[in-house]
Amino acid sequence: MKSHAKRPTTPVERPETLRQEIVALLTGEILTAKDLSGQMGISEKDVLDHLEHVRTALQGELAVVPAQCLDCGFEFRKRERLKAPGKCPVCRGERITDPSFTIR
Repeated sequence: MKSHAKRPTTPVERPETLRQEIVALLTGEILTAKDLSGQMGISEKDVLDHLEHVRTALQGELAVVPAQCLDCGFEFRKRERLKAPGKCPVCRGERITDPSFTIR
């Protein structure tokens, strides 16, 4: 069996930085981290990391539509983390919508 040398992967050419692209996508639109991940071609975890920095840089311009439990309707309004919670504190249900983001 011959071993083939792996070619180094080259990063995708982008005219903007990832955070600038996130800001451009969120301006005037409401998207979840999953939507952003699909449009940008990066992982959802990376999107959430970048969103934390965007939130700090924009100083209150990033609006978060809170996650909501589909079983009892509880809204996670006071949650600081951008990632969707695992369980509802009221009914312990796991069917929770993802938070959405937009720039005012």
